[in-house]
Amino acid sequence: MHSSPYLTPQWNAPRHIRALCSTRHGHTAVVDNVAATEGARAVWLHQVHGTKVVSLDNHSHHIALNAEADGSCTDHLHTACVVRVADCLPILLCNTQGTWVAALHAGWRGLAGHQGIGVVEQARSAYRAANGVASDLIAWLGPCIGKTAFEVGDEVRLAFTAHQPETQPFFTPVIHAEKSAAKKWMADLAGLARWRLQAAGIPNHAIFGNDGSRAWCTVSNPDQFFSYRREKECGRMAAAIWINAAPIPVP
Repeated sequence: MHSSPYLTPQWNAPRHIRALCSTRHGHTAVVDNVAATEGARAVWLHQVHGTKVVSLDNHSHHIALNAEADGSCTDHLHTACVVRVADCLPILLCNTQGTWVAALHAGWRGLAGHQGIGVVEQARSAYRAANGVASDLIAWLGPCIGKTAFEVGDEVRLAFTAHQPETQPFFTPVIHAEKSAAKKWMADLAGLARWRLQAAGIPNHAIFGNDGSRAWCTVSNPDQFFSYRREKECGRMAAAIWINAAPIPVP
C-alpha cells in the first residue's frame, strides 16, 4: 500500500463494476469526486452500528440519502453504495454477473447482529430477494482495526460465540500483569467477517482484501488510515461500489 487518496480492490469482479476505498489522504470527498467523474451519484447513509441494509434505485436514492442504515445495495446503474469507516470494517459485495452491488459498514455490533443475524446476513437476504444465490457473490474487505489492536470486553465475545461457538478462535485472551475480574480479549474483526461471509454461502476463494495482516490495520498505519481508537477525534474513510455500465450479455 502507498500514500494514495484511495485503494482499488484487487479482486475478480466484472470489469464494469467500480469500487474504491479512500485513505486518510483522500478522506470521504474522493468518493464523491471519482463517482461524479464517472457519471455516478454517491448515496450516503446515517450509520448507527446496526444491521439494516437499504435497497437503492434510481427513484429512491434521494430519499435514502442519510437514511438510518449500515448497508445499501442496488441493481441500478451509476448509483454508488457508500459506507464511512475509521476502524470498523468496510465490506463491498457484487455478484459474478455484475448486476448487483452492496456496501456494508461492519463494526462488531453490526457484524454480530441479533441471534446470529447481522449486516452480512441482511445483505444476503437482500440479494436472495433479488433472486440471487449467495454462492454467486464476491466480497472485498477493506482496512479495519487489526487483531493486535482490537481489545474488547467479554460482552463482545459473547455477542458472537453465544449463537456461533465456532467463532471462539477469533478471540485471544489478554493476559495483563495486574489482576482484573473483567475478562479482556483481542478480537479479529476481519477474521470474524470472513467466517460470517463463508457461513452466509460465499466461498472462501471469492473473498478478497483484508487478510488480517498488519498492513490492513487502521490503528497500526497512521500515515495511511484514520483510526478512531488511536486518535479519538479523526476524519473518516469511505468505501464505495457501483455498476458503471450495463453488463455485456453472454452469448
